[in-house]
Amino acid sequence: MNYKKLGNTDLDVSTICLGTMTWGEQNSQKEGFEQMDYALDKGINFFDTAELYSVPPKKETFGHTETIIGNWFKKTNKRDKIILASKVSGPMREYVRGGGNQYGEKNITVALEESLKRLKTDYIDLYQLHWPERNTNMFGRLGYEHKDDDKWNKFEDVLKNLKKFIDQGKVRHVGLSNETAWGAQKYLEISKDHNLPRMMSIQNPYNLLNRTYEVGLAEVSIREQIGLLAYSPLASGYLSGKYRNNQMPKNSRVSLDPDFWSRYNKPNTDVAVDAYFKIAKKYNLDLAQMSLKFCEIQPFMTSVIIGATTMQQLKTDIESVNVNLPEEIIKEINEVQKIYPNPCP
Repeated sequence: MNYKKLGNTDLDVSTICLGTMTWGEQNSQKEGFEQMDYALDKGINFFDTAELYSVPPKKETFGHTETIIGNWFKKTNKRDKIILASKVSGPMREYVRGGGNQYGEKNITVALEESLKRLKTDYIDLYQLHWPERNTNMFGRLGYEHKDDDKWNKFEDVLKNLKKFIDQGKVRHVGLSNETAWGAQKYLEISKDHNLPRMMSIQNPYNLLNRTYEVGLAEVSIREQIGLLAYSPLASGYLSGKYRNNQMPKNSRVSLDPDFWSRYNKPNTDVAVDAYFKIAKKYNLDLAQMSLKFCEIQPFMTSVIIGATTMQQLKTDIESVNVNLPEEIIKEINEVQKIYPNPCP
């Protein structure tokens, strides 16, 4: 396994992070336990979750994934072996504390305390803001539409709330998710000017079908030491090749909830995936492993978050750390990106 520093902290996180969002929906607790056991044995020391999980999000499964992880900690007594990341939800869903802004003192405090309870731990290593409270581009939305009457908690106040958690020892470090270059820079600026906690990471989508992070945010990540934690590195399974030729595997994410995963069902998805598949086949590589390795080697990357629903998928994904991508393969991948630029932003 490979490791990198989380931001400018002293934490060494595995460059493959175990994603957990299907546990409690597509995966049982027993399967989640098996994944955590295997991942830890293979050198993965970084787990990512959120209060909102499992997905697709719904009231009935809110917090289920954190509960499964907490039960594993209790059973194995291995909390000290894991760098644990979780997230507080942004606004949207009525069943999450009324659905309004969530990063004010009252809501974010309730969120953290409930997460700690479910996770059966007294601290979270990386506590992330799941998505911005303000109106901005996220979840694949293009074209920024400004709203003068937009209301959200001031960044300085949010950082003060997070500082309390750090001072109490309940959170070690903080990070962003689904954030823009402006938002990341603003948080960093306020942290520096007011001696408040510094954001250490940005968890945004990044994969061969969506390299929009490279525009703006990649430079911020490198220059400011706020690396990317890439989610959807296989574009919800499209970059495993399992949906090629109009296939729809039983119990796959897209088959179970096509509307929720429609982000990757775009006009040029299939042709782009086929082009990447041909490159992988030419060099005798597994498409999923090639796709994951491409993410891992980016200079702005801290860790690639994998999400598997079967043990075979998990083994294949983890093995990607041992794949080598010479310059000729990178060049061919970049040529496809020129022809089909970011088909699934």
